[in-house]
Amino acid sequence: MVYEVRARSVEDNPPAARLRELTEQMPNAGVTEFGNVNVRARVDSRSKASTFVVADSTNETAQTITREEYDRIAGLQDSYIAGQDMVVLDGYIGSDPGFRTRARLVIESANANIAGMQRQLYYPIDDHPDAGHDPDTVVVYTPNLAAPGYPDDRLIAVDLAANVTRVLNSDYFGESKKGGLRMWNDIVFRRGGLALHAGCKVIPVDGQVKTMLIVGLSGTGKTTTTFTKQLGSQPVQDDFVALMPGGKVYTTENGCFAKTFGLDPKFEPAIYHATTQPDAYLENVSVDSDGTVDFFDTSYTKNGRTTWPFDYVDPADPAKLEPAEFLLILNRNENIVPGVARLDRAQAAAYFMLGETQGTSAGGKDEEGKALRVPGTNPFFPRVMADMGNRFLELMDGHPMQVFVLNTGRVGGPEGDERSKKVTIPHSSAFVQGIATGTIEWETDPDFGYEVATAVPGIDDDEILQPRRLYERQGRLVEYDERVAQLTRERTAYLAAFAGLDEAIVKSVG
Repeated sequence: MVYEVRARSVEDNPPAARLRELTEQMPNAGVTEFGNVNVRARVDSRSKASTFVVADSTNETAQTITREEYDRIAGLQDSYIAGQDMVVLDGYIGSDPGFRTRARLVIESANANIAGMQRQLYYPIDDHPDAGHDPDTVVVYTPNLAAPGYPDDRLIAVDLAANVTRVLNSDYFGESKKGGLRMWNDIVFRRGGLALHAGCKVIPVDGQVKTMLIVGLSGTGKTTTTFTKQLGSQPVQDDFVALMPGGKVYTTENGCFAKTFGLDPKFEPAIYHATTQPDAYLENVSVDSDGTVDFFDTSYTKNGRTTWPFDYVDPADPAKLEPAEFLLILNRNENIVPGVARLDRAQAAAYFMLGETQGTSAGGKDEEGKALRVPGTNPFFPRVMADMGNRFLELMDGHPMQVFVLNTGRVGGPEGDERSKKVTIPHSSAFVQGIATGTIEWETDPDFGYEVATAVPGIDDDEILQPRRLYERQGRLVEYDERVAQLTRERTAYLAAFAGLDEAIVKSVG
């Protein structure tokens, strides 16, 4: 079914300059010292509690709405749109001619920054012979229409049968981006693959270019790890990829949607350079009255964001990707997770499903700072979770990858605990380079059964590599052992709760 836009006026695929003009007219927008535009949105993170999938379009049973209720919401939204000025934006999720998905965003002109940001992420349709075809996914977005009766009077209603997502009463750009990608998740699964909430980079090693995937919840260091250079590495994708049989990887976006909190050119030069370009869009970044930007100010939110074209960071050509060889699972932890651990087949699927991390501002105040488990670190998978774990194991069996857990947080305690140690960006970079070059030395961890590093080039702190050593030196082994028992018990129970999940995955953490 094709969604027809009936509105007071419609601007069909306006150019970037027009979207920038409309954005600057917004009362909550301002031009920064870099010449780019920042919008202070009412909503500062994704709205998980307000997201519902139409029950007859998914095998998931949690947080669904009936077809009748969806139709009511659709009528409400369409009646509102009839009196509004709207923008329609078309593009592609993905660039591969045989795999890409045609996508459309319908958004109020009053919130043109969302269209401007989305335009930077879509692959353009201009040069494709099928440019006039109907879209495969549609996001209908009315930031200024309330949805009474839903959490915060806000609703993201997802119909996977028609691949239409309706967003009401959120002006956070992430709902546009994730609206399309959530539907694309389902499309990829039905094609026999798995959508991964992952960055992708290529690393040249001894004349070969190796493909690495970096899985992680928003704010755990996925973008930083993807863009940090090792041996002349190049980024390929920042946020979502499709992993298909044989290790084939397809990318999704022609731009980047990155967090800006703590952005420092010393540690993240590529991201800083791109973010400070005149055509980058900023959202919820601290900007004073004269346009000065402060990436460290959190008085409004830590979840400041930016979009910009991917060609600002010297990307590798996604059409030339070799099959994935490495997969990193990021875990922003603060206790006994080592800086790096190597996993076997079943453990890889288990830790992928555990999706353990510490919540960040990307998930809102309900998640920030809390220990989370998000299967696949992908909060946008619109099916039962067992489908994700079993498909991951199936893809691993058809194309084995080397899989690792990387802790991007701390060991020994939270920030402010003088006994703890930070796993820094240089630490993580050394782990990535050691993985790619095969220069890390390993031994089996007696508590968890995975392998921990005994030596990593560039790392001289064995307590980052093996947290048990830190706890032992500090006389805290009882605490360590209690934490081991607690994690083992919790992980087993968590995985066992997914009906239909392969038993080997559950047993691997017991």
